[in-house]
Amino acid sequence: MTSRLSAPPMISGQAKARTGPTWMILVLVCACQFMVILDSSIVNVALPSIDRDLGFTAAGLAWVVNGYLLTFAGFMLLGGRAADLFGQRRALTAGLVLFCAASLVAGLATLPGVLVTARVAQGVGAALLAPATLAVINTSFTESGQRARAFGAWSAAGGVGGMAGAVAGGALTTGLSWRWVFLINVPIGVALIATAMRALPGTRTARRETLDIVGGVTGTAGLAALIYGIMHSTDHGWTSAPVLGPAVAGLLLLAVFIVVEARFATHPMMPLRLLRIRGVAVGNGMLLLFGGIAIAMWYFTALFLQNVLGYGALQAGLGQTPAAVMFMVVARSGAALLPRAGVRPLILAGSACFVAGFGWLAQAHADSAYLTGILGPTLLIATGIGLTFPTLMAATTADVPGRDAGILGGLAQTASQAGGSLGLAVLVTAATQTAAGESSPAALAAGYDRVFLIAAGIGLAIAAAGLLLPRHRPTTPG
Repeated sequence: MTSRLSAPPMISGQAKARTGPTWMILVLVCACQFMVILDSSIVNVALPSIDRDLGFTAAGLAWVVNGYLLTFAGFMLLGGRAADLFGQRRALTAGLVLFCAASLVAGLATLPGVLVTARVAQGVGAALLAPATLAVINTSFTESGQRARAFGAWSAAGGVGGMAGAVAGGALTTGLSWRWVFLINVPIGVALIATAMRALPGTRTARRETLDIVGGVTGTAGLAALIYGIMHSTDHGWTSAPVLGPAVAGLLLLAVFIVVEARFATHPMMPLRLLRIRGVAVGNGMLLLFGGIAIAMWYFTALFLQNVLGYGALQAGLGQTPAAVMFMVVARSGAALLPRAGVRPLILAGSACFVAGFGWLAQAHADSAYLTGILGPTLLIATGIGLTFPTLMAATTADVPGRDAGILGGLAQTASQAGGSLGLAVLVTAATQTAAGESSPAALAAGYDRVFLIAAGIGLAIAAAGLLLPRHRPTTPG
């Protein structure tokens, strides 16, 4: 029987008690997603100013970025389950409060350790917040076409947040101070907390389950250790102790997590029964691959613009803006097509854009013109991302009960983030090996071109995996 992207059953006491209109809920979840993704990239251009003011070591400065990314990815499963057990408004507002408080501390920090600690706390807040936004979409937008459009808007908000980071970070650091890269979150967060209190229900779910502490500790620690090891692979060899030690420990902890969830947990944090749903298993595997595609697009084209074509950081951010706009437009229109076209055609169309766009981008060199060497292919790749990402998010959560919406949101975002971390490590290694230690524009271009060819291969893998997804074709309830 053909599966359909129907809305999941409602969580008892949440949908009916909703107090805000759907447009307000959509603005809330999109703004939250924009903010947490923005904070992944907005700090990058402020790092030199932070270093001058606070006196970081070279290794310590990297943790201003890595501290946030590590806890953001590592705690999302726990954050997703918290939304299911304690209610979406509680999880979302708790995440906002922690995120804003940590942003305030970061903006006022005068010691390196204080700033890094605040960034770690920001990541935990984001990990509570981000899965809750997906859970809100799953349980608040009950008509399939409306729900698909909400996923499109949410996806576009995250993509624009990632791209706006370089521009906003450069403008705030230049015009005010690096501290405002963090402090700007405080008034925005306060406004979002007020909106959440107005738009979302305050009722707790009807479930009386306890949080799976053992599963939470082993799953979160395992993910964090694995990602920590992967992060170090760009500075050390894959067989080095700083990489293998944490990575092996992380895998062992994840193995313990699976055993605990399968055999011992009365109320498991990650019910393994969900992985028996084909859309969940295949969709999350594809999101792992998609993380590598996204890293290759945004991270390495920014490096190409700066290190090969000689752009400044702000110029590079502006140079990627057309692709961000294209992604935003296509994500919205692609989500509107989903009820009529179905999952597989959109995935295959997006994958074709990946293969063609990255194949074109791999021809760029030190003498390439921006319009033909960078703009054209990145617009094509952004089209593929806009078609693929909201489609994957909708397909991954399509056949899931509403009571598990939070954990599925956490799992989907964990897969995407882990795929990005792994993809970054693998692709940086490929680029470095190809450049062979040279720093000339021609050598760096050769390294980046190899990355783009690998990304085209990942696009083919996504297309092949897409054939395993259920043949979803959502219909409007009638």
